[in-house]
Amino acid sequence: MKKILYLMRHGQTLFNLKRKVQGWCDAPLTDLGIRQSVIAREYFKNNSIAFDHAYSSTSERACDTLEYITNIPYKRLKGLKEWNFGIFEGESEDLNPPLPYGDFFVKYGGEDEIELRNRVAKTLHSIMKNDGHNTVLAVSHGAACRQFMRYWAHTSDVEQ
Repeated sequence: MKKILYLMRHGQTLFNLKRKVQGWCDAPLTDLGIRQSVIAREYFKNNSIAFDHAYSSTSERACDTLEYITNIPYKRLKGLKEWNFGIFEGESEDLNPPLPYGDFFVKYGGEDEIELRNRVAKTLHSIMKNDGHNTVLAVSHGAACRQFMRYWAHTSDVEQ
């Protein structure tokens, strides 16, 4: 049977609005972030997409997003957390180095790009290999989602 993973980023947060680095630190959803979550819920409803399982990062912004989308029970997983930016957490985005970040944040107590990519990929693989996990929602974060897509594009022979 075909399995489908809906991997999405949380809605807009206060730190997004204030241009603050937000990885493992957390900020609440803004009114727009809540509306984005409701729009996602309506999309899934209008397209008759029902989830048999749901997962979220342990960050409140991701959990809140998921709870606006569906009321099914879900699991919080640390493996779906955002990039750990070390001491840059909560600071201005103007301090970010140019892309790609690579291992820049390691010397500041954070994690490197490959570590993030492998963590998220391992977590999502462990979710999707379970029996009965045919239509799954996973709410994560922007960089985490992008890193998984990079991993998937280079390793998967499954239709994307």
